Amino acid sequence: MTRITLALTGASGMSYGLRLLECLLRAGCQVDLLISQAARIVAKQELDLQLPTGNAEVADFFNARFSEHGGEHGGSLTAYGKEEWFAPAASGSNPATAMVICPCTMGTLAAIAQGLADNLIERAADVMLKEKRPLILVPRETPFSLIHLRNMTTLAEAGATILPANPGFYHRPSSVEQVVDFIVARVLDHLGFKHELMKPWGARE
Repeated sequence: MTRITLALTGASGMSYGLRLLECLLRAGCQVDLLISQAARIVAKQELDLQLPTGNAEVADFFNARFSEHGGEHGGSLTAYGKEEWFAPAASGSNPATAMVICPCTMGTLAAIAQGLADNLIERAADVMLKEKRPLILVPRETPFSLIHLRNMTTLAEAGATILPANPGFYHRPSSVEQVVDFIVARVLDHLGFKHELMKPWGARE
């Protein structure tokens, strides 16, 4: 089973992260879920989701939510706290196949660019870079300051993929969900997962 580390931080765009979580689980992935405190606030503000405080309860919450929306998924979900240093993602001896931070705050991005690793999200990203595993950051900010751009350049030079939440509209979306799926589809493409969220450019009817 492919193991993916998915981190949710406090940038706007929580729908992107939760839709990605659902897609990864339905693809049969083992997902290590890392949620910042700010992400919990954003989930409440944007989606009226009051996430449980306990890690096991968080996993149960999402398993139940996705089962209601589309039946049982074939994946596995484990949630970890920000200072659970014995989590698999914290060590290069047990790295995930890939890591995605979606949405990614500029603060998280800056910390990773400077190698701070002061919490599990930052440490897990640091592990991916040093082990040369795929790390995808999905920032949702506008406009970008020069500091933001320089931090992104540093991370891109270190091997990370910067995939801003800038949806296209050539597929003529008719709902917010289709706009969200555009970005999630691009993340899944970079992870190498097949999906049917949207048709590839140039695909015949």
